[in-house]
Amino acid sequence: MDKILEAVVMSSYPNNVKQGLVRRVIEAAKQPMDSEQCWSMLELSTKLYLTGDTKYKREIGKEVLEVYGHYHPEEFEEFFNVRFLLSLLQEGYGPLGKRSHYVLDYIQLGLQFVLESPSANSIFSLLRIEVLRKVCERPSPKQCAKISKLLTQHPQCIPTGKHQLLFCQQLIRCIGQFQCVSEGEEEIMEFLEQVNKVSGLLQRIWRTQTSAILPSLKELFTIISSTEEQEAPSNALASVVQFVPLELMDGVIRNLTNDDSITDVQMMMAIGRMIDWVSWPLGKNIDKWIIALLKGLAAVKKFSILIEVTLSKIEKVFSKLLYPIVREGALSVLQYMLLSFQHSHEAFHLLLPHIPRLVASLKKEDSNSATSSLEQLAELIHCMFFRFSGFPDLYEPVLEAVKALPIPNEDRIKHLLGQNAWTSQKNELACFYPRLASKSETGKIGLINLGNTCYMNSIIQSLFMASDFRHSVLNLSEGNSQPLMTKLQWLFAFLEHSQRPAISPESFLSASWPPWFTPGAQQDCSEYLKYLLDRLHEEEKTGKRIYQKLKESSLTSQAVEHHYLNKTLIEKMFGGKMMTKIRCLKCLNVSSREEVFTDLSLAFPPSDRNVCGSTPILPVEEIGPQFIEPPENAGQLMGSPWIQRKAPMASDHAAPSVSVETLCSQEQGEAANPICGNGVGVDAAKDPLSTFGEQACAPKDSRSVPDLINYFLSPERLTAENKYHCEKCASLQDAEKVAELTEGPHYLILTLLRFSFDPRTMKRKKILDNVSIPVVLKLPILVAPEETEEVCQHGKEGAVPGSGFMTVVYDLCSVVVHSGISSESGHYYCYSRECTDTVPQGQPRDGVPKPASDKQLDLEIQWYLFNDTRVSFSSFESVSNVTSFFPKDTAYVLFYRQRPERQSCLLHEALAEAGRLHGEPSLHKDLMEAISKDNILFLQEQEKEARNRAAYISALPKSPLWWRDLDRDKDDDSSSGGCSPAAGGGGSGSFHGLVF
Repeated sequence: MDKILEAVVMSSYPNNVKQGLVRRVIEAAKQPMDSEQCWSMLELSTKLYLTGDTKYKREIGKEVLEVYGHYHPEEFEEFFNVRFLLSLLQEGYGPLGKRSHYVLDYIQLGLQFVLESPSANSIFSLLRIEVLRKVCERPSPKQCAKISKLLTQHPQCIPTGKHQLLFCQQLIRCIGQFQCVSEGEEEIMEFLEQVNKVSGLLQRIWRTQTSAILPSLKELFTIISSTEEQEAPSNALASVVQFVPLELMDGVIRNLTNDDSITDVQMMMAIGRMIDWVSWPLGKNIDKWIIALLKGLAAVKKFSILIEVTLSKIEKVFSKLLYPIVREGALSVLQYMLLSFQHSHEAFHLLLPHIPRLVASLKKEDSNSATSSLEQLAELIHCMFFRFSGFPDLYEPVLEAVKALPIPNEDRIKHLLGQNAWTSQKNELACFYPRLASKSETGKIGLINLGNTCYMNSIIQSLFMASDFRHSVLNLSEGNSQPLMTKLQWLFAFLEHSQRPAISPESFLSASWPPWFTPGAQQDCSEYLKYLLDRLHEEEKTGKRIYQKLKESSLTSQAVEHHYLNKTLIEKMFGGKMMTKIRCLKCLNVSSREEVFTDLSLAFPPSDRNVCGSTPILPVEEIGPQFIEPPENAGQLMGSPWIQRKAPMASDHAAPSVSVETLCSQEQGEAANPICGNGVGVDAAKDPLSTFGEQACAPKDSRSVPDLINYFLSPERLTAENKYHCEKCASLQDAEKVAELTEGPHYLILTLLRFSFDPRTMKRKKILDNVSIPVVLKLPILVAPEETEEVCQHGKEGAVPGSGFMTVVYDLCSVVVHSGISSESGHYYCYSRECTDTVPQGQPRDGVPKPASDKQLDLEIQWYLFNDTRVSFSSFESVSNVTSFFPKDTAYVLFYRQRPERQSCLLHEALAEAGRLHGEPSLHKDLMEAISKDNILFLQEQEKEARNRAAYISALPKSPLWWRDLDRDKDDDSSSGGCSPAAGGGGSGSFHGLVF
């Protein structure tokens, strides 16, 4: 009968004819027959099943085997013996070099017919040993899957005792070497199914033998932590972790992170490879294990590992958000990585270029998964904005991308940040803050944040960019007996000449620390600035002089020179004078008091007050470069200031007043009005105040710096509980108080009083109004009549004959921005540029300089953004628009520099002369040596860090280029299929890129 069957199978008959003949043979086989015939048929069917070159032949062999196993059990048991199975497993079947791949399938098929036979136990014992041997030979995924299928169907064949533990470990090593060689989607799906069968066998073993779990996981960790030069273990290992019971997680992680035998490099390798597992599709709980290990490392303060791994892997994790099949797990890992990385902006900033493209892709996908992910991503981004404010230029494209998505409230943001931080002790991460490899491309140097010291950093950078002040400080002689100024000199010198990307201001902080400030808490930068300038002033005032004697000027009288030389450096640079006058409204007696100031604190007018319609003593207006026609009756102007400065009553017409002006950028082709001795515009001559009032008003819902100065200089009525005690009347009377600027500082500091105490919440609240900032400000200063006439006679710029005022022009040079809603929290950063004199060298000093347009000046002078350690190029456009994009980021302290238009000013002449003769200030020997030594030390530190990081980085697992995922999404918009970035899509290529 075997000959008949073989002839039929090998014949050229059509398959349907063959099928009929085979059916007859099989039916005949159900009848009793002798043992020899049975063996012949079993040998033939075995041959067909194991070596058949077509699926049809193998199917016939299988069918015949099943019939004989069922109807001739004794013969089948005799044939299917231990020796035969051992030969199959060790030597294979078929010609040498063409061994059958179906041996395991054959054994699984035959086992079902011998389970009750006396030889069953012998067969099971043999298979327990042989499957262990097979696994140790590292079979292919397909063969491993067959072993798993066999053992899952016949658990009696699973190795027991010590062999079972070894089997689990070796099976995990097999999985670690699995590779999918094909990029076809069907082949990949088959590969995934094979992996799931193998890991499913482990789950079955662990379920019945829990003692095997921890040794298996230890083997897994050994594989992924290996630092030997070899091919990276397969991401298929992720399928093993998903079956580990979560209740074991805490103990496993605790043991790992407290094991002293595991080196940092091994741990970094392991966590890096685990993070790569986020790309394994259909894996459960993988993200939980990754996050648990990251948290475990944070608990034992392995911050260097966490930093290196986060920075090297976060972009790859982010790119997996494109794929719906792994998106949930990838987003969980990304959330923890970002929310825990709170000591530096580096990790978040790595993602900034990719966020807009990902958001666009998720919006295009338009699925529930994409919508949910977008909302979570937006929440995450706003948390990062809150934690790392001060980067408006970088954040604008990201903010534009997520502007339509929900914004979390501040309590939610604080909760997320507080819940995920590596540590609550910020000083534990202090040594990890500066991770900048080289200086900023701007050539400027940053300042390290020493724990909420951004308020100091922004003030120091603003003072440093005040070039005249910086040069004066750097030119101080050695041994000037002014300890705080000396520390500032050293700090400025390092900011000027250090090779470090950022330096620590720790020494200066301890010396300039206001005693009432709380260490580690956010402080008011304006309060710090006032304290600092006052300390420096008092230090010099006591006789410890720091500023070299300026050259004598033939243009200056001895009295003026003596007055000037008696000033401290702070007075010379930041000191101004203001006259406060109070007039009793009953007897009209006027009392006056002159005060010095280093800054003007500008309050916000009440919301119901129309600033533009008020009439201050010195109204500030937002205008082009225009000047006021002096009143015809100059004597009236100078005789009694209260006649022309009184607050307008309802019946009064607009009173004439001399104005402060702010210059906005003039378009090319606009002509500036002449200054002295020439005519002015007809409209201005008719009614200068109405002209200024029209131009000064900003949009209804916004304010400007001129508005706030107008309010500051407006007459104040002292009535009711605030009445004035008039000495002449000897009683409390209604009065009017007014302020006039009598001397303009070289650097004008304006503080916008944004913080006010709220008795309801018992906290200082912040006024978030957007305030437009003029790049050029014209400030009228009240001067003596003889000085005004003298300046005009010499053709100098700025004086209005007979008005009693001199116009002084100021250029904006720094803006300190506060980001946040309270003075006790938030962040400070600053925009700065280095303003210098605009008079070209070689121009006659007695000639009238040709003014450059403000727009031209703004383009010529580079703006910089200083944010602690980071310094970047910026622009006045960014300064102007920051609050529009980020409502909590508002200008707080402004620095303006006076233009040297009053050529008789001793300070300007001395500074200009010093600049021409000496150029950049030279430092004393000790300071130069200290800087040189520190630069050498920095180079040595860099070399050491480079070696250490090279060891770390070389240990990190190599993985496919993550950015290919993003590029593929951009270039392949028409893809389709279940795992693509789009709603249903992705060809096999994108699927392969996802998994591998």
